Amino acid sequence: MQGERDESGRNTLAPRRGSHAAGGAVITAGGNADLCPQQHLGATILPQGFEINWFLDLWRDPRFLTALGHSLLICLGALLLPMIFVIAYFFPWLDGVMNIFILLPFAVPPIVSSVKLLQLYSDGLLALTGTPWILIGCYFTLMLPFMYRAVNNNMQAINLRSLMDAAHLLGASTGQAALLVILPNLRKGCMIAMLLSFSFLIGKFVFANLFVGNRYETLQVYLYNMRNGSGHFTSALVISYFVVVLLLTLLANAVGKEKE
Repeated sequence: MQGERDESGRNTLAPRRGSHAAGGAVITAGGNADLCPQQHLGATILPQGFEINWFLDLWRDPRFLTALGHSLLICLGALLLPMIFVIAYFFPWLDGVMNIFILLPFAVPPIVSSVKLLQLYSDGLLALTGTPWILIGCYFTLMLPFMYRAVNNNMQAINLRSLMDAAHLLGASTGQAALLVILPNLRKGCMIAMLLSFSFLIGKFVFANLFVGNRYETLQVYLYNMRNGSGHFTSALVISYFVVVLLLTLLANAVGKEKE
C-alpha cells in the first residue's frame, strides 16, 4: 500500500505514522505519570492529591537498584565493537558471512532459539543457564544486526585501512591507532548503534525470564514480579524506566556534542 504523496513526490503517510507512534508513547507515559503521584483513586481522572512517596520507596528499594544495575551491565557487556573492528581490518572477507549472521535474529523465532539454547546450556560443561553469561551471549546476537551494520558502514566511509596505515607510519601500534584514531571517527555511528541497541535490549523480557529469571533479576523481570503489587508503585516503576532511558540518551548526545 502506497501512502499519499505531495507535489514533490514525497510520501506524506510516513510522518503521520511517526507522529501517531510518538503520540501513543506520550499518552502512555502521561497516564502513568498521572496515576503514580495520586493519593487516592476516585471516579475521575483528576488526582485528589499528590505525593512522591511511591518514587522514594522505589529508589530506596535495593532490589530495584540491583535489577537496574543488572540490566545496564548486561547491555554494556553485549557490545561488540572490538569484533567489528577485527573483522573490518584483519578479516574483511568475513563481511559476507556476517551479512548472513545478522539475518538470523529475524529469521529464527525467539521462542525456537530460546528452547534450543536452554537445551544446549542447561547441563554439562557449558551449564550457563541462570548466569548472566548466557544472557550476554543472547543479547549479543540480538544486537548484532544493529551494531554491525551501523558501525561497519561508518568504517567503510572513513577508509579504515588508509587511516590505520597512516597511524602505523607515524609510529602508533594497532591498539593505539584503533583507540586514538579510528574510534573518534566512529563516534556518530557507534552512538547511534549503542542507543538503538540499548533501547531495544533493556526492554527485553522473554529471554531474561527464561534464561535467568530471579537468579539474576533484570529490570523487566523485576517489573513482572511487581505486577500484583500496588498500581502506584508499578506506575512509578514505569515512569522511572522512561526517565532512565531518557537520561542515558541525553547523556550520550551531550558527550557526542562535547567531542565535536
